[in-house]
Amino acid sequence: MGVATISDRAATVLVLAPAGRDAQIAASLLAEAGMASKPAETMGQFVEGLSDDVAFGVITEETLRSADLKPLSGWISAQPSWSDLPFIVLTQRGGGPERNPAAARLSEVLGNVSFIERPFHATTFISVARTAMRGRRRQFEARLRMQALDDGERRLATALEAGRLGAWELDLATQTLTTSVMCRSTFGRSASETLSYEELIASIHPEDRERMIAAVGKTVETGQDYSIEYKVIWPDGSLHWAEIRAQVYRDRSGRPAKLVGVSANITERRRVEDQQRQINETLEERVTKRTAELEEAHAVVMSEVAQREKAEEQLRQALKMEAIGQLTGGVAHDFNNLLMAVLGNLELLRKHVDGDAKAVRLIDGAVQGARRGASLTQRLLAFARRQDLQVGPVDLRKLVSEMEDLLRRSVGSAITLQSEIAEDLPPAEADGNQLELALLNLVVNARDAMPDGGTITIRLDVEDRPTATDVLSAGRYLTLSVTDTGVGMNPDTLRKAIDPFFSTKELGKGTGLGLSMIHGLAIQLKGALQLSSRPGEGTTAVLRLPVARASDPSEKALPQEVPPVEKSERSEALRILMVDDDALIAMSTVDMLEDLGHSVVEANSGRQALGVLESGDAFDLMITDFSMPGMNGAELARQALAMRPELKILIATGYAELPAGTELNIPRLGKPYSQDQLATEIARIVCQP
Repeated sequence: MGVATISDRAATVLVLAPAGRDAQIAASLLAEAGMASKPAETMGQFVEGLSDDVAFGVITEETLRSADLKPLSGWISAQPSWSDLPFIVLTQRGGGPERNPAAARLSEVLGNVSFIERPFHATTFISVARTAMRGRRRQFEARLRMQALDDGERRLATALEAGRLGAWELDLATQTLTTSVMCRSTFGRSASETLSYEELIASIHPEDRERMIAAVGKTVETGQDYSIEYKVIWPDGSLHWAEIRAQVYRDRSGRPAKLVGVSANITERRRVEDQQRQINETLEERVTKRTAELEEAHAVVMSEVAQREKAEEQLRQALKMEAIGQLTGGVAHDFNNLLMAVLGNLELLRKHVDGDAKAVRLIDGAVQGARRGASLTQRLLAFARRQDLQVGPVDLRKLVSEMEDLLRRSVGSAITLQSEIAEDLPPAEADGNQLELALLNLVVNARDAMPDGGTITIRLDVEDRPTATDVLSAGRYLTLSVTDTGVGMNPDTLRKAIDPFFSTKELGKGTGLGLSMIHGLAIQLKGALQLSSRPGEGTTAVLRLPVARASDPSEKALPQEVPPVEKSERSEALRILMVDDDALIAMSTVDMLEDLGHSVVEANSGRQALGVLESGDAFDLMITDFSMPGMNGAELARQALAMRPELKILIATGYAELPAGTELNIPRLGKPYSQDQLATEIARIVCQP
């Protein structure tokens, strides 16, 4: 069960600062922090603008002192249980609550409030605003979770009602009985009447009362399930039969705390049973059937509870992996930028020390280290589902066949490698390059799990999934599985296997990113990675990939290298506009371009680049970073093409896939790139009509 979140832009900040420039300053700083705001001129407008979807409020102290706070206080008091709207109060110098009793009284009215003394630094205001937004976002998430739990409880109540079962709960310490309407009806009470535990015992027929009390005591003492039928005398004097089932609920210390169970009015059933016994003892089968129906209804109730617990665990795991993925993707993107500057400058530096063998060796060593860092960022981006994919039909049979020699060399002579491939396999919708890496990773993992040798089996098959699951949509999928006969994994290790940086290998023998990278690839391809294992019985990794929409994989089935542009074919000197908000990357790229003989003008933002284009200067090409504050590379490209339709554009990005909704048919160059890659891409673009 996923929980949707509300973005900072979707939640509005209400600002009440009618005097001076406070409202304008607050709105500007909020916009800088990526938050939408709405001003209010009066306290009345402010209260009218309040709603459950407001992020937080910004109010000046003098406005609060001069206004009637009853409507605001009433709205705050009427908030739902999940909501505690944050407020930021802008006070005069020395107006904080520690020195101003009036400010302390405002805390009592507003509740969740932070004070900022004016004049304040912009970073202070933005920091407090972001803290308030984070707190409000957690409240929004709590609201959605409470709604989900409420839906589950209503489904549970529906199941109980469908089974004609009443729910009840007995606190063993206080003897407090809590009952549902259906339960009270079992004892002849209406929906508006109450039923205490003492009243329940008094309503039981004297013949059954002691038996019922003894059964409760035995259940509490032994922990056995409580199941009993007894006669009940209703308030109108009529006699009825009740069936009661329950289990002991224990507190955290393991002591019995409650009896929780269901009740059913079985008067009619007992009447039929008596008649059947009087007529024919052989009709007991119907009684068994009726009991089975009750047990089935009870099983439905327990199944709902189990499903809710499973959904909560899935939610926690999904939130954890999403948070780790966001952090990992951001770190990888920033690290890519650093590597871009390092590799670019090293490449240029190497040209200036060509005659110094030691300097060349040292520079080459630094370049190798930086490239290993670039490889690591690609794994991180794969886990974060931000790697660049060239998706198309892939012939898995051909892919496995062509990799067989490489795989056999990788596993060594002590391990037997075999394959089982189904006939007439359709192509998979995938990226051939990334799929080769994923298969190699799975086979190497299997090899490492068999230090004394064994067998690795690669299987290819196709399966139809008529219904969707939490992981996969309905449809046809190709299954690529790798099974080993190695040491296997226990349940705890299996649960952590796809977590990033988790590894069972010795220190220095694994990054812990292999399976997490494959998991990220599978999700990005709308497939899934499934692991199954038991200690001593080996491990099976199953990679499910959707069947390609195209019926013929043709030559796109396996990855093909694009032939590089020869130096003789590379472009003549061009006039290039270079746009990047990172000064290090901009400087490094400008140096590489000028070293290639191009004339370069540098801009450090989208707005600055548009200003350069508006000046009338002629440019053959614009190279722009994608991820820039204020205006990203895609928006810059749109506006630049609107001004100069003939302008050729190249987008450089550390992220692989542009965000949803960014549909531009513009060449891209992945960071970090070398001078040779840059020159090749420029030549290719310039040669295009």
